[in-house]
Amino acid sequence: MGTFSISTRFNGQYKFVFNSRKGKIIYTSIPYEDKEECEKAIAIIKSASQESAFHKFKAAGGKFFFKILIDDVVVATSRKYSTELMLQKGINEILKYGGEAETIDFTEQDFVFPEIDFE
Repeated sequence: MGTFSISTRFNGQYKFVFNSRKGKIIYTSIPYEDKEECEKAIAIIKSASQESAFHKFKAAGGKFFFKILIDDVVVATSRKYSTELMLQKGINEILKYGGEAETIDFTEQDFVFPEIDFE
């Protein structure tokens, strides 16, 4: 099963990525000002994964990528793929596992391990 991972960008905005069941990033979202907007976008994508439009492109370097549109709005852009077959496998992963994916929040700064003083 895939996962949605929420994190912050360097400028303080929020984003999420969808990771495949093998841990590879399939796509990255557009930036969001609030974490709540980010969480709402994930909920919309999960519920509308079968109705999403996938627009395929070929980059200048020859690699392939896609953009996900919901209601004619771009919500995410995929990573670059070396072949069209790999691109289609990425889309299939979203269609198969996107609706059931869990969400992981990396925006909190609660570290599991305590800081160690090396003096």
